[in-house]
Amino acid sequence: MTRTDVPTRDRIIEAAGKLFHAEGIRAVSVDAVAEKAGLTKRTLYYHFRSKDDLIAAYLETRDQPNLALFQRWFTETVGSTADKVQGIFCNLAASARHPKWKGCGFLRTSVELIHLPGHPAILAGRTHKKRVEDWLCSLFADVRPPDEARRLARQIILLLDGAFAVVLLHRDPSYMESAGEAAAQLVRG
Repeated sequence: MTRTDVPTRDRIIEAAGKLFHAEGIRAVSVDAVAEKAGLTKRTLYYHFRSKDDLIAAYLETRDQPNLALFQRWFTETVGSTADKVQGIFCNLAASARHPKWKGCGFLRTSVELIHLPGHPAILAGRTHKKRVEDWLCSLFADVRPPDEARRLARQIILLLDGAFAVVLLHRDPSYMESAGEAAAQLVRG
C-alpha cells in the first residue's frame, strides 16, 4: 500500500504516533506532524480540531492493539493462570531491552498532561487502563469471588504500571521480571 492509499486521518495519526513516541507529546508541534504526514497544517486541522484531539486519537488507536498484545502473550504462555500473567511481564521485559523502548505511551502522556485531568488524552489513557484491568478481572472471575477478582486485577495493574515507571527510571528491565514474579505470587494466592 502506498502512502496515498492510506486515508489521510490514518496518515496523520501514524505520523503523530511516531513523533510522540520518539519525542513526547509536548515537544512535537502540529507543524511537525503535518510535515511528517506529508500534508498541510490546514488539512490536519480539517481532520482534528486541535492537537489535544490528535493526541487522544493517537492513544485511542493504541488501546486495542496493546490489549490484544497482552492477551496474546497471556495465551501463548504455557502453564497456570499465574504463569500466564507472569508471561505478560516477561514479554514486556524482553520489549524493554530494545533500545527504542520508551515504556507505556498512556503513562508517559499522563505525566506530560498531569495538570490537565480532563484532557481527552487522559480520558483515553484512563479508558485503556480500565479495559486492561477489566480483562484481568475476567481472567480471575472463574476462580475468585467478584470483589477478590477485582482487587487482584487492580494489584496486577499497580505492579504493571509501577514496573513501567521503575524500568524507565533505572533502564533495567529486570524490574519488570521482578514485578512479574510478584504478580504470579498474588495470583497463586
